[in-house]
Amino acid sequence: QVQLVESGGGLVQAGGPLRLSCAASGRLFRINVMGWYRQAPGKQRELVATITSGGSTNYADSVKGRFTISRDNAKNTVYLQMNSLKPEDTAVYYCKYGNVLGGPNYWGQGTQVTVSS
Repeated sequence: QVQLVESGGGLVQAGGPLRLSCAASGRLFRINVMGWYRQAPGKQRELVATITSGGSTNYADSVKGRFTISRDNAKNTVYLQMNSLKPEDTAVYYCKYGNVLGGPNYWGQGTQVTVSS
């Protein structure tokens, strides 16, 4: 089992920054992928950004140039630096952890991000 603990959500004005963190613990995989997904009210959960243990990243088009995903492998922690936030970024943000080679995915409890206009 893998446990994920997220932090850093909150209320921010449009144009402002916010940084999310997600720490993984438990039976971790050497080769893994961590990422952030979000779900707005009435919408499906969508990918925001992912990063592998080797450092390869992937971003949703809607956040490219504004959000940066990074990780500290020594701390088993992934970060999401969000800049130039927009009201449409308002959602519950979830951290995900998985094995690159397949198998189950693990999800955090979610953290609310609210961007006011």
